[in-house]
Amino acid sequence: MTGASFLLLALTLVVAAGDWHAVFHRLTALEYVCKPLTMVVLIATAVALDVDQPAVRVWFVVALVFCLLGDVFLMLPSDKFVFGLASFLIGHLAYIVGMQVDGVVATRLAVGAVLVLVVVVVVGTQIVGGVRRGSEPELTGPVLAYMTVISVMVMSAIGTGHPAAILGAGSFFASDALIAWNRFLRETRHARLAIMVTYHLAQIGLVLSLV
Repeated sequence: MTGASFLLLALTLVVAAGDWHAVFHRLTALEYVCKPLTMVVLIATAVALDVDQPAVRVWFVVALVFCLLGDVFLMLPSDKFVFGLASFLIGHLAYIVGMQVDGVVATRLAVGAVLVLVVVVVVGTQIVGGVRRGSEPELTGPVLAYMTVISVMVMSAIGTGHPAAILGAGSFFASDALIAWNRFLRETRHARLAIMVTYHLAQIGLVLSLV
């Protein structure tokens, strides 16, 4: 890791902490600054890293840009959930391509498939049921599509064998599960804070898997 990337990573954590503070205390103006800025600084971190496979970084930067776009959609006062969902779906597809370029091992991929299947059966089926029974049943298709793509992303991360990628993808899975649970099933206390902490740690873990 270069000196510049280390400083940018530290700045990412500082700005992310500012966003967590804003979410916890419901400081909307501060959140509007810190939430997108966290991803902007993290993208700069990824660009500054000294990596062995530049092609993987390109795909990861594409993923980060679409995730930034998704952050903005989900942050807006008007309900842009579908646009945010689509942005993150494209981001996950870019992560998947990057991981495939990096290289995955079939046996690890199989282990990942089993682990993801367990989570989908235990948690995912409840979320899909909540969507179908709720006030937005038309979102069942988009939610299923998104669940499929993020599941493949987590499997691919496990397939790479990189601990940072696995932890990052797993945190992403947890963050998105919390979003869906709170929107379609029931809200839990401090859920928004947990969503943002796991989300930022996920993105940082995925970026660190580049080195």
